[in-house]
Amino acid sequence: MPRLTVNVSIPAGSSVNVVAGWQYEYLPWPATVRALFRTTATGVLMTIFSGSETIQQESPIDAGGTVNQLPTPFSVDPIGFRAPGGDRMNFLARNTTGGALSVTGVIDVNPA
Repeated sequence: MPRLTVNVSIPAGSSVNVVAGWQYEYLPWPATVRALFRTTATGVLMTIFSGSETIQQESPIDAGGTVNQLPTPFSVDPIGFRAPGGDRMNFLARNTTGGALSVTGVIDVNPA
């Protein structure tokens, strides 16, 4: 089960694709994907794509996390979906505030 641990600081007014450059950004096989994210303060929105399909329209990430502390299913709602092999995943986090905010999370990819 491949896992990506995300810990990124997003500057004010900018966006980051948190899976850019990851070995499994392009899925080599059909997969079940589960992601959990948390930010240090309100103001970060996330859009999730798998290939041409929008999995989650731009929505707020759960706030109240501590930098470097991974979220768990007990603290945030997991985002889960199935994706076909060859799809490119895109987890786009956008900071809408006037200061830098940290986003911490995990993405698990399991062959389906």
